[in-house]
Amino acid sequence: MTEKAHQEAQVPSDIVPAKAWRALAMTTLAFTVCFAVWMMYGVLITFLVDRGLYHWDRVKLGWLIGIPVLTGALMRLPAGLLADRYGGRLILTLLMLVSALPTYLVSLANGFGEFLVAGLGFGLCGASFAVGVAYASLWFPPKRQGMALGLFGMGNLGAALTSMGAPSLLGVLTAESLEGWRSLPRLYALLLALTAVLFWLLTDTRKIDRPRSLAECVAPLSNLRVWRFGLYYFFVFGGFVAVSQWLIPYYVTMYGLSITTAGMLAATFSLPASLIRSVGGALADRFGPRMIMYYTLGGSLALLLLLFPPRMEIQTPGQAVTATGAGTVTEVTADEIVVDKTRYPLARASKGQTRIRVGADEVDGHVEGMFFFPVTVIEHEPLVKVGDKVTRKQALARGSTRLYFQANVWVFSVLVFFLGLLFGCAGAAIYRHIPDYFPGNVGVVGGLVGVLGGIGGFVYPIIFGYLLGASGIWTSCWMFLFAVGLVCLLWMHIVIQRMMQRRVPLLMREIESRPVVTCVRCEATAEVKVRVEDGKLKLERCSLLEPGSDCPAECLEGRRLRPIPRQDPAE
Repeated sequence: MTEKAHQEAQVPSDIVPAKAWRALAMTTLAFTVCFAVWMMYGVLITFLVDRGLYHWDRVKLGWLIGIPVLTGALMRLPAGLLADRYGGRLILTLLMLVSALPTYLVSLANGFGEFLVAGLGFGLCGASFAVGVAYASLWFPPKRQGMALGLFGMGNLGAALTSMGAPSLLGVLTAESLEGWRSLPRLYALLLALTAVLFWLLTDTRKIDRPRSLAECVAPLSNLRVWRFGLYYFFVFGGFVAVSQWLIPYYVTMYGLSITTAGMLAATFSLPASLIRSVGGALADRFGPRMIMYYTLGGSLALLLLLFPPRMEIQTPGQAVTATGAGTVTEVTADEIVVDKTRYPLARASKGQTRIRVGADEVDGHVEGMFFFPVTVIEHEPLVKVGDKVTRKQALARGSTRLYFQANVWVFSVLVFFLGLLFGCAGAAIYRHIPDYFPGNVGVVGGLVGVLGGIGGFVYPIIFGYLLGASGIWTSCWMFLFAVGLVCLLWMHIVIQRMMQRRVPLLMREIESRPVVTCVRCEATAEVKVRVEDGKLKLERCSLLEPGSDCPAECLEGRRLRPIPRQDPAE
Protein backbone atom coordinates (compact mmCIF):
# COMPACT_ATOMS: atom_id res chain seq x y z
CA MET A 1 0.00 0.00 0.00
CA THR A 2 1.37 3.41 -0.93
CA GLU A 3 1.72 6.15 1.69
CA LYS A 4 -1.10 8.15 0.08
CA ALA A 5 -3.41 5.14 0.01
CA HIS A 6 -2.55 4.37 3.62
CA GLN A 7 -3.41 7.92 4.66
CA GLU A 8 -6.73 7.78 2.82
CA ALA A 9 -7.51 4.47 4.50
CA GLN A 10 -7.11 6.11 7.92
CA VAL A 11 -9.72 8.78 7.14
CA PRO A 12 -13.18 7.82 8.47
CA SER A 13 -15.67 7.10 5.69
CA ASP A 14 -18.07 9.77 6.90
CA ILE A 15 -15.51 12.58 6.68
CA VAL A 16 -16.08 14.70 3.56
CA PRO A 17 -12.93 16.38 2.16
CA ALA A 18 -12.89 20.06 1.22
CA LYS A 19 -12.54 19.33 -2.49
CA ALA A 20 -15.79 17.33 -2.32
CA TRP A 21 -17.65 20.42 -1.10
CA ARG A 22 -15.97 22.49 -3.81
CA ALA A 23 -17.01 19.95 -6.44
CA LEU A 24 -20.59 20.00 -5.12
CA ALA A 25 -20.71 23.81 -5.12
CA MET A 26 -19.39 24.12 -8.67
CA THR A 27 -21.65 21.33 -9.97
CA THR A 28 -24.65 23.06 -8.41
CA LEU A 29 -23.61 26.37 -9.98
CA ALA A 30 -23.21 24.75 -13.40
CA PHE A 31 -26.58 23.03 -13.09
CA THR A 32 -28.23 26.32 -12.05
CA VAL A 33 -26.91 28.08 -15.16
CA CYS A 34 -27.90 25.18 -17.42
CA PHE A 35 -31.38 25.10 -15.92
CA ALA A 36 -31.80 28.86 -16.36
CA VAL A 37 -30.95 28.48 -20.06
CA TRP A 38 -33.16 25.40 -20.38
CA MET A 39 -36.19 27.37 -19.17
CA MET A 40 -35.53 30.40 -21.40
CA TYR A 41 -38.33 29.72 -23.89
CA GLY A 42 -41.06 29.98 -21.22
CA VAL A 43 -40.33 33.71 -20.92
CA LEU A 44 -39.01 34.49 -24.38
CA ILE A 45 -41.80 32.89 -26.43
CA THR A 46 -44.50 34.39 -24.20
CA PHE A 47 -42.88 37.81 -24.62
CA LEU A 48 -42.71 37.52 -28.43
CA VAL A 49 -46.37 36.48 -28.67
CA ASP A 50 -47.58 39.07 -26.15
CA ARG A 51 -45.79 41.89 -28.03
CA GLY A 52 -47.26 40.74 -31.35
CA LEU A 53 -43.91 39.88 -32.99
CA TYR A 54 -45.21 36.37 -33.73
CA HIS A 55 -48.77 35.04 -33.84
CA TRP A 56 -48.66 31.48 -32.50
CA ASP A 57 -51.70 29.76 -30.98
CA ARG A 58 -51.73 27.89 -27.65
CA VAL A 59 -50.76 24.57 -29.24
CA LYS A 60 -47.68 26.05 -30.97
CA LEU A 61 -46.86 27.89 -27.76
CA GLY A 62 -46.91 24.56 -25.90
CA TRP A 63 -44.65 22.94 -28.52
CA LEU A 64 -42.06 25.71 -28.37
CA ILE A 65 -42.03 25.78 -24.58
CA GLY A 66 -41.67 22.02 -24.40
CA ILE A 67 -39.22 21.34 -27.24
CA PRO A 68 -35.98 22.20 -25.34
CA VAL A 69 -37.19 19.97 -22.53
CA LEU A 70 -37.50 17.08 -25.00
CA THR A 71 -33.83 17.27 -25.97
CA GLY A 72 -32.71 17.54 -22.37
CA ALA A 73 -34.90 14.57 -21.44
CA LEU A 74 -33.75 12.26 -24.22
CA MET A 75 -30.07 13.11 -23.71
CA ARG A 76 -30.04 12.44 -19.97
CA LEU A 77 -29.58 8.71 -20.33
CA PRO A 78 -26.61 8.82 -22.74
CA ALA A 79 -25.15 11.72 -20.76
CA GLY A 80 -25.40 9.66 -17.57
CA LEU A 81 -23.70 6.70 -19.30
CA LEU A 82 -20.87 8.94 -20.51
CA ALA A 83 -20.47 10.44 -17.04
CA ASP A 84 -20.17 6.99 -15.46
CA ARG A 85 -17.57 5.96 -18.01
CA TYR A 86 -15.48 9.11 -18.60
CA GLY A 87 -16.21 11.20 -15.51
CA GLY A 88 -18.71 13.97 -14.86
CA ARG A 89 -16.13 16.77 -14.92
CA LEU A 90 -15.25 16.27 -18.59
CA ILE A 91 -18.79 15.54 -19.78
CA LEU A 92 -20.42 18.47 -17.98
CA THR A 93 -17.80 20.91 -19.30
CA LEU A 94 -18.30 19.71 -22.89
CA LEU A 95 -22.08 19.76 -22.46
CA MET A 96 -22.10 23.46 -21.54
CA LEU A 97 -19.73 24.44 -24.35
CA VAL A 98 -21.73 22.53 -26.98
CA SER A 99 -25.06 23.96 -25.70
CA ALA A 100 -23.77 27.53 -25.95
CA LEU A 101 -23.77 27.44 -29.78
CA PRO A 102 -27.49 26.66 -30.38
CA THR A 103 -28.36 29.05 -27.55
CA TYR A 104 -26.66 31.81 -29.55
CA LEU A 105 -28.43 30.67 -32.74
CA VAL A 106 -31.82 31.41 -31.11
CA SER A 107 -30.97 35.09 -31.62
CA LEU A 108 -30.97 34.49 -35.41
CA ALA A 109 -34.33 32.65 -35.56
CA ASN A 110 -37.20 34.24 -37.55
CA GLY A 111 -40.01 31.68 -37.71
CA PHE A 112 -41.69 28.76 -35.94
CA GLY A 113 -39.46 26.14 -37.61
CA GLU A 114 -36.23 27.97 -36.79
CA PHE A 115 -37.24 28.47 -33.16
CA LEU A 116 -38.15 24.79 -33.00
CA VAL A 117 -34.74 23.65 -34.29
CA ALA A 118 -32.81 26.09 -32.09
CA GLY A 119 -34.83 24.94 -29.07
CA LEU A 120 -33.93 21.34 -29.81
CA GLY A 121 -30.26 22.36 -29.84
CA PHE A 122 -29.91 24.36 -26.64
CA GLY A 123 -32.22 21.91 -24.85
CA LEU A 124 -29.11 19.74 -24.58
CA CYS A 125 -28.12 21.66 -21.43
CA GLY A 126 -31.07 19.97 -19.68
CA ALA A 127 -29.02 16.75 -19.64
CA SER A 128 -26.69 18.39 -17.12
CA PHE A 129 -28.80 16.99 -14.30
CA ALA A 130 -27.89 13.35 -14.96
CA VAL A 131 -24.20 14.25 -15.31
CA GLY A 132 -24.23 16.29 -12.11
CA VAL A 133 -25.94 13.53 -10.11
CA ALA A 134 -23.33 10.99 -11.24
CA TYR A 135 -20.41 13.33 -10.50
CA ALA A 136 -21.61 14.76 -7.16
CA SER A 137 -22.63 11.39 -5.67
CA LEU A 138 -19.07 10.00 -6.06
CA TRP A 139 -17.71 12.54 -3.56
CA PHE A 140 -19.95 11.63 -0.61
CA PRO A 141 -20.54 8.52 1.54
CA PRO A 142 -23.95 6.82 1.23
CA LYS A 143 -25.44 8.29 4.41
CA ARG A 144 -24.63 11.84 3.23
CA GLN A 145 -25.82 11.44 -0.36
CA GLY A 146 -29.40 12.48 0.33
CA MET A 147 -28.15 15.81 1.65
CA ALA A 148 -25.58 16.18 -1.16
CA LEU A 149 -28.02 15.41 -3.96
CA GLY A 150 -30.60 17.68 -2.32
CA LEU A 151 -28.11 20.55 -2.35
CA PHE A 152 -27.24 19.79 -5.97
CA GLY A 153 -30.94 19.73 -6.86
CA MET A 154 -31.20 23.33 -5.67
CA GLY A 155 -29.81 24.14 -9.10
CA ASN A 156 -33.46 24.03 -10.17
CA LEU A 157 -33.63 27.61 -8.92
CA GLY A 158 -32.25 28.47 -12.38
CA ALA A 159 -35.91 28.31 -13.43
CA ALA A 160 -36.81 30.92 -10.82
CA LEU A 161 -33.90 33.13 -11.87
CA THR A 162 -35.13 33.07 -15.47
CA SER A 163 -38.76 33.65 -14.44
CA MET A 164 -37.83 36.65 -12.28
CA GLY A 165 -34.91 38.15 -14.18
CA ALA A 166 -35.54 37.47 -17.87
CA PRO A 167 -38.75 39.58 -18.18
CA SER A 168 -37.05 42.62 -16.65
CA LEU A 169 -33.96 42.04 -18.77
CA LEU A 170 -36.13 41.83 -21.89
CA GLY A 171 -37.74 45.11 -20.89
CA VAL A 172 -34.33 46.78 -20.75
CA LEU A 173 -33.09 45.19 -23.99
CA THR A 174 -36.25 46.18 -25.91
CA ALA A 175 -36.55 49.72 -24.55
CA GLU A 176 -35.54 51.25 -27.89
CA SER A 177 -36.52 48.46 -30.28
CA LEU A 178 -38.41 45.18 -29.90
CA GLU A 179 -35.63 43.51 -31.89
CA GLY A 180 -33.48 43.94 -28.80
CA TRP A 181 -34.86 40.59 -27.58
CA ARG A 182 -32.15 38.91 -29.67
CA SER A 183 -29.54 39.97 -27.11
CA LEU A 184 -31.10 37.72 -24.44
CA PRO A 185 -30.05 34.34 -25.94
CA ARG A 186 -26.62 35.81 -26.73
CA LEU A 187 -26.13 36.72 -23.07
CA TYR A 188 -27.27 33.25 -22.02
CA ALA A 189 -24.80 31.65 -24.46
CA LEU A 190 -21.95 33.73 -23.04
CA LEU A 191 -22.93 32.74 -19.50
CA LEU A 192 -22.85 29.05 -20.45
CA ALA A 193 -19.37 29.32 -21.95
CA LEU A 194 -17.93 31.23 -18.97
CA THR A 195 -19.44 28.74 -16.50
CA ALA A 196 -17.93 25.82 -18.41
CA VAL A 197 -14.44 27.33 -18.15
CA LEU A 198 -14.87 28.13 -14.46
CA PHE A 199 -16.18 24.63 -13.70
CA TRP A 200 -13.21 22.96 -15.40
CA LEU A 201 -10.67 25.11 -13.56
CA LEU A 202 -12.12 24.69 -10.06
CA THR A 203 -12.99 20.98 -9.95
CA ASP A 204 -11.10 17.68 -9.90
CA THR A 205 -11.60 14.56 -11.99
CA ARG A 206 -13.31 11.65 -10.23
CA LYS A 207 -14.64 8.51 -11.88
CA ILE A 208 -15.99 5.17 -10.69
CA ASP A 209 -13.30 2.69 -9.61
CA ARG A 210 -13.85 0.04 -12.26
CA PRO A 211 -14.90 0.90 -15.82
CA ARG A 212 -17.92 -1.15 -16.88
CA SER A 213 -19.08 -2.40 -20.22
CA LEU A 214 -22.16 -0.96 -21.88
CA ALA A 215 -24.12 -4.12 -21.03
CA GLU A 216 -23.24 -3.73 -17.34
CA CYS A 217 -24.20 -0.07 -17.40
CA VAL A 218 -27.64 -0.63 -18.89
CA ALA A 219 -28.41 -3.79 -16.87
CA PRO A 220 -30.35 -1.88 -14.15
CA LEU A 221 -32.79 -0.63 -16.79
CA SER A 222 -34.49 -4.05 -16.76
CA ASN A 223 -35.44 -3.50 -13.12
CA LEU A 224 -39.07 -2.43 -12.75
CA ARG A 225 -38.12 -0.32 -9.73
CA VAL A 226 -36.16 2.04 -12.00
CA TRP A 227 -39.22 2.69 -14.14
CA ARG A 228 -41.39 3.17 -11.07
CA PHE A 229 -38.99 5.83 -9.79
CA GLY A 230 -39.15 7.31 -13.28
CA LEU A 231 -42.94 7.57 -13.12
CA TYR A 232 -42.70 9.40 -9.79
CA TYR A 233 -40.19 11.80 -11.34
CA PHE A 234 -42.38 12.14 -14.44
CA PHE A 235 -45.05 13.58 -12.16
CA VAL A 236 -42.84 15.62 -9.80
CA PHE A 237 -40.02 16.98 -11.94
CA GLY A 238 -42.01 16.97 -15.18
CA GLY A 239 -44.72 18.91 -13.38
CA PHE A 240 -42.15 21.31 -11.96
CA VAL A 241 -40.60 22.05 -15.36
CA ALA A 242 -43.93 22.37 -17.15
CA VAL A 243 -45.65 24.50 -14.51
CA SER A 244 -42.58 26.77 -14.17
CA GLN A 245 -43.01 27.75 -17.83
CA TRP A 246 -46.78 27.42 -18.18
CA LEU A 247 -47.47 29.76 -15.26
CA ILE A 248 -46.23 32.79 -17.17
CA PRO A 249 -48.81 32.61 -20.01
CA TYR A 250 -51.31 31.40 -17.39
CA TYR A 251 -50.96 34.59 -15.33
CA VAL A 252 -50.86 36.81 -18.42
CA THR A 253 -54.05 35.36 -19.92
CA MET A 254 -56.06 34.38 -16.84
CA TYR A 255 -55.38 37.47 -14.75
CA GLY A 256 -54.29 40.05 -17.31
CA LEU A 257 -50.91 40.61 -15.63
CA SER A 258 -47.79 41.96 -17.32
CA ILE A 259 -45.04 39.51 -18.24
CA THR A 260 -42.76 40.99 -15.58
CA THR A 261 -45.37 40.54 -12.85
CA ALA A 262 -46.26 37.08 -14.17
CA GLY A 263 -42.59 36.10 -14.03
CA MET A 264 -42.26 37.26 -10.44
CA LEU A 265 -45.35 35.32 -9.39
CA ALA A 266 -44.25 32.25 -11.34
CA ALA A 267 -41.06 32.35 -9.28
CA THR A 268 -43.17 31.77 -6.15
CA PHE A 269 -43.54 28.24 -7.50
CA SER A 270 -40.09 27.50 -8.93
CA LEU A 271 -37.93 29.25 -6.30
CA PRO A 272 -39.17 27.40 -3.19
CA ALA A 273 -39.28 24.12 -5.14
CA SER A 274 -35.57 24.55 -5.85
CA LEU A 275 -34.45 25.74 -2.42
CA ILE A 276 -36.39 23.08 -0.54
CA ARG A 277 -34.62 20.17 -2.28
CA SER A 278 -31.76 20.23 0.23
CA VAL A 279 -34.31 20.02 3.05
CA GLY A 280 -36.09 17.19 1.25
CA GLY A 281 -32.81 15.29 0.91
CA ALA A 282 -31.98 15.75 4.60
CA LEU A 283 -35.49 14.64 5.62
CA ALA A 284 -35.16 11.57 3.38
CA ASP A 285 -31.83 10.73 5.09
CA ARG A 286 -33.43 11.03 8.52
CA PHE A 287 -36.93 9.59 8.09
CA GLY A 288 -36.60 7.55 4.93
CA PRO A 289 -37.55 8.52 1.38
CA ARG A 290 -40.77 6.49 1.36
CA MET A 291 -42.29 8.41 4.25
CA ILE A 292 -41.40 11.70 2.58
CA MET A 293 -42.95 10.45 -0.66
CA TYR A 294 -46.21 9.59 1.11
CA TYR A 295 -46.56 13.08 2.57
CA THR A 296 -45.46 14.98 -0.53
CA LEU A 297 -47.55 13.01 -3.03
CA GLY A 298 -50.63 13.14 -0.81
CA GLY A 299 -50.18 16.86 -0.15
CA SER A 300 -49.67 17.59 -3.85
CA LEU A 301 -52.93 15.86 -4.74
CA ALA A 302 -54.79 17.89 -2.10
CA LEU A 303 -53.42 21.18 -3.48
CA LEU A 304 -54.13 20.23 -7.09
CA LEU A 305 -57.71 19.44 -6.09
CA LEU A 306 -58.05 22.96 -4.66
CA LEU A 307 -56.77 24.40 -7.95
CA PHE A 308 -59.52 22.71 -9.99
CA PRO A 309 -62.26 25.43 -9.89
CA PRO A 310 -61.67 27.95 -12.71
CA ARG A 311 -62.39 31.66 -12.69
CA MET A 312 -66.03 31.56 -13.76
CA GLU A 313 -69.50 33.04 -13.57
CA ILE A 314 -72.65 30.90 -13.64
CA GLN A 315 -76.14 32.41 -13.98
CA THR A 316 -79.25 30.25 -13.56
CA PRO A 317 -83.00 30.92 -13.23
CA GLY A 318 -83.91 31.71 -9.63
CA GLN A 319 -87.08 31.80 -7.54
CA ALA A 320 -89.75 34.16 -8.91
CA VAL A 321 -91.87 36.57 -6.86
CA THR A 322 -95.59 35.66 -7.00
CA ALA A 323 -98.67 37.47 -5.75
CA THR A 324 -100.36 36.11 -2.64
CA GLY A 325 -103.68 37.61 -3.64
CA ALA A 326 -105.51 39.46 -6.43
CA GLY A 327 -105.25 43.21 -6.76
CA THR A 328 -103.87 46.18 -8.72
CA VAL A 329 -100.20 47.12 -9.04
CA THR A 330 -99.78 50.57 -7.48
CA GLU A 331 -95.99 50.91 -7.41
CA VAL A 332 -92.96 49.29 -9.10
CA THR A 333 -89.43 50.20 -8.00
CA ALA A 334 -86.02 48.53 -8.06
CA ASP A 335 -86.59 47.44 -4.46
CA GLU A 336 -90.22 46.33 -4.35
CA ILE A 337 -93.57 45.87 -6.09
CA VAL A 338 -96.73 47.09 -4.32
CA VAL A 339 -100.07 45.42 -5.08
CA ASP A 340 -102.79 47.43 -3.33
CA LYS A 341 -101.33 47.57 0.20
CA THR A 342 -99.20 44.41 -0.03
CA ARG A 343 -95.49 44.95 -0.56
CA TYR A 344 -93.29 42.39 -2.35
CA PRO A 345 -89.53 43.06 -1.80
CA LEU A 346 -87.19 42.45 -4.72
CA ALA A 347 -83.58 41.24 -4.43
CA ARG A 348 -80.82 43.34 -5.98
CA ALA A 349 -77.13 42.75 -6.54
CA SER A 350 -76.35 44.17 -3.11
CA LYS A 351 -78.50 41.58 -1.36
CA GLY A 352 -78.20 37.84 -0.88
CA GLN A 353 -74.42 37.83 -1.12
CA THR A 354 -71.82 35.91 0.86
CA ARG A 355 -68.43 37.46 0.38
CA ILE A 356 -65.16 38.30 2.12
CA ARG A 357 -63.85 41.57 0.79
CA VAL A 358 -60.08 41.93 1.18
CA GLY A 359 -59.28 44.67 -1.29
CA ALA A 360 -60.32 46.19 -4.58
CA ASP A 361 -59.18 46.00 -8.17
CA GLU A 362 -60.36 47.90 -11.23
CA VAL A 363 -61.63 45.51 -13.89
CA ASP A 364 -63.38 46.69 -17.07
CA GLY A 365 -63.82 50.16 -15.63
CA HIS A 366 -65.44 49.18 -12.33
CA VAL A 367 -64.16 48.20 -8.93
CA GLU A 368 -64.30 44.48 -8.26
CA GLY A 369 -63.75 43.06 -4.80
CA MET A 370 -61.28 40.28 -4.08
CA PHE A 371 -63.13 37.20 -2.90
CA PHE A 372 -61.84 34.04 -1.29
CA PHE A 373 -65.14 32.19 -1.67
CA PRO A 374 -67.80 32.05 -4.42
CA VAL A 375 -70.20 35.00 -4.48
CA THR A 376 -73.92 34.29 -4.89
CA VAL A 377 -76.11 37.11 -6.22
CA ILE A 378 -79.93 36.86 -6.36
CA GLU A 379 -81.71 39.42 -8.58
CA HIS A 380 -85.35 40.01 -9.58
CA GLU A 381 -86.63 41.65 -12.76
CA PRO A 382 -90.22 43.07 -12.55
CA LEU A 383 -92.74 41.58 -14.99
CA VAL A 384 -95.59 44.00 -14.23
CA LYS A 385 -96.13 47.78 -14.33
CA VAL A 386 -98.27 50.24 -12.41
CA GLY A 387 -101.98 49.79 -13.12
CA ASP A 388 -101.81 46.10 -14.06
CA LYS A 389 -104.44 43.78 -12.61
CA VAL A 390 -102.92 40.64 -11.05
CA THR A 391 -104.41 37.41 -9.82
CA ARG A 392 -103.39 35.17 -6.94
CA LYS A 393 -100.13 33.28 -7.59
CA GLN A 394 -99.37 35.37 -10.69
CA ALA A 395 -95.62 36.00 -11.22
CA LEU A 396 -94.75 39.62 -10.40
CA ALA A 397 -90.95 39.37 -11.02
CA ARG A 398 -88.62 36.92 -12.72
CA GLY A 399 -85.73 35.67 -10.53
CA SER A 400 -82.15 34.80 -11.43
CA THR A 401 -79.20 33.50 -9.42
CA ARG A 402 -75.63 34.35 -10.39
CA LEU A 403 -72.66 32.45 -8.95
CA TYR A 404 -69.27 34.08 -9.41
CA PHE A 405 -65.95 32.45 -8.48
CA GLN A 406 -63.01 34.77 -8.84
CA ALA A 407 -60.15 32.24 -8.43
CA ASN A 408 -58.37 35.00 -6.57
CA VAL A 409 -54.83 35.49 -7.88
CA TRP A 410 -53.31 35.73 -4.39
CA VAL A 411 -55.02 32.59 -3.12
CA PHE A 412 -53.95 30.86 -6.33
CA SER A 413 -50.34 31.99 -5.84
CA VAL A 414 -50.28 30.71 -2.25
CA LEU A 415 -51.53 27.28 -3.36
CA VAL A 416 -48.93 27.19 -6.13
CA PHE A 417 -46.23 28.18 -3.63
CA PHE A 418 -46.95 25.17 -1.42
CA LEU A 419 -47.24 22.91 -4.46
CA GLY A 420 -43.70 23.95 -5.40
CA LEU A 421 -42.45 23.08 -1.91
CA LEU A 422 -43.93 19.60 -2.10
CA PHE A 423 -42.61 18.98 -5.63
CA GLY A 424 -39.11 19.98 -4.48
CA CYS A 425 -39.12 17.67 -1.45
CA ALA A 426 -40.51 14.79 -3.49
CA GLY A 427 -37.82 15.18 -6.17
CA ALA A 428 -35.06 14.94 -3.55
CA ALA A 429 -36.68 11.89 -1.93
CA ILE A 430 -36.92 10.08 -5.27
CA TYR A 431 -33.22 10.52 -6.00
CA ARG A 432 -32.34 9.48 -2.45
CA HIS A 433 -33.45 5.94 -3.38
CA ILE A 434 -30.98 5.57 -6.24
CA PRO A 435 -27.59 5.34 -4.40
CA ASP A 436 -29.11 2.74 -2.02
CA TYR A 437 -30.44 0.41 -4.68
CA PHE A 438 -27.96 1.11 -7.51
CA PRO A 439 -24.70 2.39 -5.93
CA GLY A 440 -22.57 1.54 -8.97
CA ASN A 441 -25.02 2.84 -11.55
CA VAL A 442 -26.10 6.19 -10.19
CA GLY A 443 -25.36 7.90 -13.49
CA VAL A 444 -27.34 5.60 -15.77
CA VAL A 445 -30.24 5.04 -13.36
CA GLY A 446 -30.36 8.72 -12.47
CA GLY A 447 -30.18 9.42 -16.19
CA LEU A 448 -33.17 7.24 -17.02
CA VAL A 449 -35.21 8.62 -14.14
CA GLY A 450 -34.26 12.08 -15.32
CA VAL A 451 -35.24 11.16 -18.89
CA LEU A 452 -38.75 10.25 -17.79
CA GLY A 453 -38.97 13.39 -15.67
CA GLY A 454 -37.78 15.52 -18.56
CA ILE A 455 -40.24 13.85 -20.93
CA GLY A 456 -42.94 14.92 -18.49
CA GLY A 457 -41.69 18.48 -18.75
CA PHE A 458 -41.92 18.19 -22.55
CA VAL A 459 -45.32 16.53 -22.94
CA TYR A 460 -47.16 18.41 -20.19
CA PRO A 461 -47.15 21.84 -21.92
CA ILE A 462 -48.31 20.23 -25.15
CA ILE A 463 -51.09 18.33 -23.37
CA PHE A 464 -51.99 21.49 -21.46
CA GLY A 465 -52.30 23.32 -24.78
CA TYR A 466 -54.57 20.67 -26.32
CA LEU A 467 -56.72 20.44 -23.17
CA LEU A 468 -57.09 24.22 -23.12
CA GLY A 469 -58.02 24.29 -26.78
CA ALA A 470 -60.61 21.53 -26.35
CA SER A 471 -62.20 22.71 -23.10
CA GLY A 472 -61.42 26.42 -22.94
CA ILE A 473 -60.65 25.89 -19.23
CA TRP A 474 -57.18 26.92 -18.08
CA THR A 475 -57.42 24.82 -14.91
CA SER A 476 -57.60 21.63 -16.98
CA CYS A 477 -53.81 21.44 -16.53
CA TRP A 478 -54.26 20.88 -12.78
CA MET A 479 -56.82 18.17 -13.43
CA PHE A 480 -54.39 16.29 -15.66
CA LEU A 481 -51.55 16.59 -13.12
CA PHE A 482 -53.91 15.28 -10.42
CA ALA A 483 -54.66 12.16 -12.47
CA VAL A 484 -50.95 11.41 -12.96
CA GLY A 485 -50.15 12.01 -9.28
CA LEU A 486 -52.98 9.73 -8.18
CA VAL A 487 -51.55 6.87 -10.26
CA CYS A 488 -48.12 7.42 -8.64
CA LEU A 489 -49.48 7.40 -5.11
CA LEU A 490 -51.60 4.28 -5.64
CA TRP A 491 -48.74 2.34 -7.28
CA MET A 492 -46.33 3.29 -4.49
CA HIS A 493 -48.81 2.26 -1.81
CA ILE A 494 -49.50 -1.10 -3.45
CA VAL A 495 -45.77 -1.83 -3.78
CA ILE A 496 -45.05 -0.91 -0.15
CA GLN A 497 -47.92 -3.11 1.05
CA ARG A 498 -46.48 -6.05 -0.92
CA MET A 499 -42.99 -5.39 0.45
CA MET A 500 -44.34 -5.38 4.01
CA GLN A 501 -46.21 -8.60 3.40
CA ARG A 502 -42.98 -10.28 2.25
CA ARG A 503 -40.73 -8.84 4.95
CA VAL A 504 -42.92 -8.89 8.05
CA PRO A 505 -46.02 -10.97 7.29
CA LEU A 506 -46.79 -11.50 10.97
CA LEU A 507 -46.82 -7.78 11.68
CA MET A 508 -49.02 -7.11 8.68
CA ARG A 509 -51.54 -9.70 9.87
CA GLU A 510 -51.52 -8.19 13.35
CA ILE A 511 -52.06 -4.68 11.98
CA GLU A 512 -54.82 -5.64 9.57
CA SER A 513 -56.77 -7.94 11.95
CA ARG A 514 -56.68 -5.84 15.16
CA PRO A 515 -55.44 -8.95 17.02
CA VAL A 516 -57.49 -10.56 19.76
CA VAL A 517 -55.42 -12.52 22.26
CA THR A 518 -56.12 -14.48 25.44
CA CYS A 519 -54.62 -13.03 28.59
CA VAL A 520 -52.49 -15.70 30.32
CA ARG A 521 -53.34 -14.26 33.76
CA CYS A 522 -57.10 -13.65 33.77
CA GLU A 523 -57.89 -15.95 30.81
CA ALA A 524 -60.07 -13.26 29.25
CA THR A 525 -59.90 -12.20 25.60
CA ALA A 526 -58.42 -8.79 24.86
CA GLU A 527 -57.96 -6.60 21.80
CA VAL A 528 -54.39 -5.34 21.65
CA LYS A 529 -52.30 -2.91 19.63
CA VAL A 530 -48.65 -3.86 19.07
CA ARG A 531 -45.46 -2.33 17.74
CA VAL A 532 -42.16 -3.77 16.51
CA GLU A 533 -39.05 -3.29 18.62
CA ASP A 534 -35.78 -5.20 18.02
CA GLY A 535 -37.59 -7.79 15.92
CA LYS A 536 -40.17 -8.53 18.62
CA LEU A 537 -43.79 -7.56 19.17
CA LYS A 538 -44.26 -5.12 22.03
CA LEU A 539 -47.59 -4.34 23.67
CA GLU A 540 -48.73 -0.75 23.11
CA ARG A 541 -52.37 -0.94 24.24
CA CYS A 542 -54.68 -3.60 25.71
CA SER A 543 -58.44 -3.36 26.13
CA LEU A 544 -58.18 -5.00 29.59
CA LEU A 545 -55.83 -2.34 30.97
CA GLU A 546 -56.24 1.28 31.94
CA PRO A 547 -54.09 3.72 29.92
CA GLY A 548 -50.60 3.85 31.39
CA SER A 549 -50.87 0.48 33.13
CA ASP A 550 -47.85 -1.80 32.96
CA CYS A 551 -48.07 -5.36 31.67
CA PRO A 552 -45.35 -7.95 30.91
CA ALA A 553 -47.28 -8.90 27.74
CA GLU A 554 -46.77 -12.63 28.20
CA CYS A 555 -49.49 -13.16 25.59
CA LEU A 556 -47.02 -12.01 22.89
CA GLU A 557 -44.01 -14.04 24.00
CA GLY A 558 -42.51 -16.25 21.33
CA ARG A 559 -44.15 -14.36 18.49
CA ARG A 560 -40.89 -13.14 16.99
CA LEU A 561 -40.49 -11.54 13.59
CA ARG A 562 -38.23 -12.83 10.89
CA PRO A 563 -35.07 -10.77 10.14
CA ILE A 564 -35.70 -8.00 7.62
CA PRO A 565 -33.43 -8.26 4.53
CA ARG A 566 -31.49 -5.19 3.42
CA GLN A 567 -33.18 -5.11 0.05
CA ASP A 568 -36.25 -6.80 -1.33
CA PRO A 569 -36.52 -8.28 -4.85
CA ALA A 570 -37.43 -5.98 -7.69
CA GLU A 571 -41.07 -4.99 -7.64
